[in-house]
Amino acid sequence: MDHKEAGQYWNENAEAWTIIARAGFDIYRDYLNTPAFFEILPDILGLHGIDIGCGEGYNTRLLAQKGAMIKAIDISEIFIQKAIQEEINNPLNIDYQVASAVALPFEDKQFDFATAFMCFMDIPETEQVLQEAFRVLKPNGFLQFSITHPCFDTPRRKSLRNFLGKIYAVEAGDYFENTNGKIDEWIFSAAPLHLRKNLRKFRTPKFTRTLTQWINALVGTGFLIEQVNEPRPDDETIRQQPGLQGCQVVAYFLHIRCRKPA
Repeated sequence: MDHKEAGQYWNENAEAWTIIARAGFDIYRDYLNTPAFFEILPDILGLHGIDIGCGEGYNTRLLAQKGAMIKAIDISEIFIQKAIQEEINNPLNIDYQVASAVALPFEDKQFDFATAFMCFMDIPETEQVLQEAFRVLKPNGFLQFSITHPCFDTPRRKSLRNFLGKIYAVEAGDYFENTNGKIDEWIFSAAPLHLRKNLRKFRTPKFTRTLTQWINALVGTGFLIEQVNEPRPDDETIRQQPGLQGCQVVAYFLHIRCRKPA
C-alpha cells in the first residue's frame, strides 16, 4: 500500500471523524495529546509554519492562534473542505491545500517550522515524509510531530484489566514486525452510542515501525533530535476523563522535536 491508497481510506473516514471530533469526543487529543504537544512547542509567534496532515484543522487553528503564519496540507479532500469551511466561518489566515506529505507543494527552505499531529505513522513512506519536511525547512528550522508510541502500539496489543475494569498492564507483541497496511476498524469509544451507531466505523491502515527505525530515519535524514516526550495524564485529568486511565500505565503517544542544522 502506498500513500495514495492510504489517503483514500482517510478520505472515507473524514466525514464521520470530523463530526465526532468536533462534538468533543476525541478525548485522547483534547485532554492529553494536544495539550502535551503545545507544552513543549517553542515560541512560534511571527514564524512561518507548515502543518502536515492537518485533518479538519483543529490543531492547525491552535497554531495560528499562537501567532504563526500557517499553511496546511492533507491528502484527504474532505478533510480540507471541512478545514476551509471553518476558516471561512472563523478566519485565521490559514492557507489549506490538498497535498501529500510525500510530495509537499512548496519550495526548499520555505518554513521556520513544521508540525505533524498524529499522521506520520499513517503514511507508509516514512523516510520520504521526513525528507520532504527537512527539504522545506529553513536552516535551523524545527519539525515537531506526534505519533502513536512504537513500543506499545504494536501489531499484537491487549489491555489487561483488574476486577474493577482498570488497566494495569498492556500486553505488546510482534514489536519487530512491520505491518504495511493492515486495516483496523474502530470509532472513538467516548462517543455516545446513538452517535456511533449512526456513523460508519473508521477504517485505518496500520503501518508499524520500531523506535529504532523512527530514530534512525530522523538521524539519516539529517535532523538533530532536540526533545522527546511521552505524555502522561495526571490524576485530575483521569478524574475528569476516566477513559484515559490506560495512559498512566504505558505511553500511548510519542512526541519528538528535531531541528535542521543551521
